Amino acid sequence: MSAETDPLTAAVGTDTGETPILRAEAVEVAFSSGVGPGGGRGTARAVDGVDLDVAAGEIVALVGESGCGKTTLARTLLGLERPTGGRVLFEGAPLSHRSRDLRDYRRRVQLVQQDPMGSLNPRRTVYESVVEGLRIHEGTTVDEYERVAGALSRAGLRPPERFLSRYPHELSGGQRQRVVIAGALILDPEVLVADEPVASLDASVRGEILRLMLELRENLGLSALVATHDLGLAWNIADRVAVMYLGRVVEVGTVEEVLSAPEHPYTRALLSVLPDSGVEEGPVVLGGEPPDPKRVPTGCRFHPRCPVLASGEAERAGVADMCTSVDPEVLAGGPGHRTACHWAARVGGPESPRTVEGPMSS
Repeated sequence: MSAETDPLTAAVGTDTGETPILRAEAVEVAFSSGVGPGGGRGTARAVDGVDLDVAAGEIVALVGESGCGKTTLARTLLGLERPTGGRVLFEGAPLSHRSRDLRDYRRRVQLVQQDPMGSLNPRRTVYESVVEGLRIHEGTTVDEYERVAGALSRAGLRPPERFLSRYPHELSGGQRQRVVIAGALILDPEVLVADEPVASLDASVRGEILRLMLELRENLGLSALVATHDLGLAWNIADRVAVMYLGRVVEVGTVEEVLSAPEHPYTRALLSVLPDSGVEEGPVVLGGEPPDPKRVPTGCRFHPRCPVLASGEAERAGVADMCTSVDPEVLAGGPGHRTACHWAARVGGPESPRTVEGPMSS
């Protein structure tokens, strides 16, 4: 099959004429850990050849179970981890890990952490927490107070004067998360990388924070990569979704493509457990836990847990042997619905695509 027709190898994102603001290009991150299968040091491939683009003004959700590698990829895109293979590009230029270059990069690409109670110093006031990044990058400035107040206001803490002298324990969970977001906004970044930004919040507050992130994209033109285990969150906030499993992106596309007509069995299983997914046959149960990244299975890395293989559907489609012996191609990460799955490539996706009636609960 030619590269023009093969859904696993066709280049995507190269014909738009626009350079992504942030790109992971064949990124690998491996860690030495424990004893390997041969008795020597093992190598855990937390990220294993990921291509992923974030366009200017776009929100991309990176979705997967705990341990799939999404946090490591997010840290690598922030420059907090150095890739052992591939590269990160910002506005088309490779990310340099020289301290001076990283300093400038980290003011333009800011982290929003998932646990505000853990990331905020309990002994610092809101003012002191928000101003910290500004002082690190610019020192004390004459307009410091106005910039802190402006950041708090953009984060939805209004009037900001009510919050400046408070301590984290005096705030609600949603207010603390807004303080964390304000600390990122004070440097006027172009990209936010948010790791499970609402995971520690009550359900009633999650929607408020998601609406805030959409407002920031609308009002400030921010781009965002949001790492989450929650496909419901992805439906509510993302333009595109990348589904990650054991260090690889196994499906990527617009939120409508991936959540209304998922092609990879792993995506379908994740979607099936959502209460408002529109799936009639009930949750798809995956056997066991995600495999050890030091012992990646041969063939498709999902095949030991794949319900399509277990049900005989892959054998009927004539791809069962490929599933257990041939690793699907790594996906390009730009525009276009792509799936790293032998079965989906053979049958053209699921016979009965899931349909999502509307925004799902987050």
